Amino acid sequence: MTAEYIIDGAKFSTKNGFYNYIEKTFTQGLNYRIGRNLNAFRDVMSGGFGMHDCDEHIIIKWKNLAKSRKRLEGWFLEAVLEFLETEEDITFQKFEHGIK
Repeated sequence: MTAEYIIDGAKFSTKNGFYNYIEKTFTQGLNYRIGRNLNAFRDVMSGGFGMHDCDEHIIIKWKNLAKSRKRLEGWFLEAVLEFLETEEDITFQKFEHGIK
């Protein structure tokens, strides 16, 4: 069964808040904090940090994307979205508001 994760744009308003949210949602049992940069984000999405295995296919649903568009820097959000949309082991779904 494919693991499914929700990124809720209403739960963070800064890049650091985004990384804290990603760490809480996609890691488990680490005795260290993940990096606060795009390379670390890509590594976590690839798996092996306690929630899903390396190269395991996952589904990510980003709800309240409209809030993220208002709160996060445009270049940063675009880099994150581009990665999620093009990563072969991720099925990515965007929802400007709640999930339908």
